[in-house]
Amino acid sequence: MIFRSHLHNGRSILGLAQSDNGFDFEVSPKPFMTPSQHGMFQQYEEYGIEDPRITLIDDSYHITYSAYSRYGVRIGLATTKDFINIERVSLITEADYRNVVLFPEKFNNLYARLDRPHSEICPWSIWISYSPDLVYWGESRLIMKPVDYHWDQMKIGPGAPPFKTHKGWLHIYHGVFPTMDGSVYRLGVALHDLNDPSLILGVCDHWILQPEEQYEITGYVHNVVFCCAAVPEQDGTVKIYWGGADSVMCVGVAIIDELIELCLNNSRPAI
Repeated sequence: MIFRSHLHNGRSILGLAQSDNGFDFEVSPKPFMTPSQHGMFQQYEEYGIEDPRITLIDDSYHITYSAYSRYGVRIGLATTKDFINIERVSLITEADYRNVVLFPEKFNNLYARLDRPHSEICPWSIWISYSPDLVYWGESRLIMKPVDYHWDQMKIGPGAPPFKTHKGWLHIYHGVFPTMDGSVYRLGVALHDLNDPSLILGVCDHWILQPEEQYEITGYVHNVVFCCAAVPEQDGTVKIYWGGADSVMCVGVAIIDELIELCLNNSRPAI
């Protein structure tokens, strides 16, 4: 597990924790990644790095993360084989992007990612982009939008990197609803076509997780469940990991076939 932490000056770094069973984690005493002190990465990571996602592609773990600076938020890409030696590859977006997740397989010889640029005209929707080399990205298109007067009406964004099932790529995403007491972050689920991930087969009409426990309702940012990882298991379940109130890491278990069923039989339009 790679997680966001804070220095005492308030700026974000990334920590590392390890587990044999996916439930009991031991945190390394040393930071995993801190803002770079070299070259272009130094310029665009000066305010901190956070929100990591991990995707195994071939024999390397690819980590996307948010890089903060006076110029906005960009997405960095780093790789590691052993979670000891880390190579920063590139800054793969302009500002203002967040929540970039990679698919673990290629489509027509191209890598694919989900991302969330921000526009005042079409705010906080999910897009897909493609790349021949994980550095240069294009062929971008919008594939999923928030729904007015719905639980995710304010904004949506990629959550965990999608994982493959017999019916399609399952993607746990987050949606935000504005209230008089601030925003509420919940989790939803969508199913993408196996061969064309830009095609969404179904989006569950309701959320699958909302803040209910005290550590999700109250914390650094209250009323937040925010997912960055989902690990499918051979027994047909998936471990879903989320941040609670931006203060603690949580895990829950869902049945994969039930999530697929929600997408296909309790669905709403993606756009």
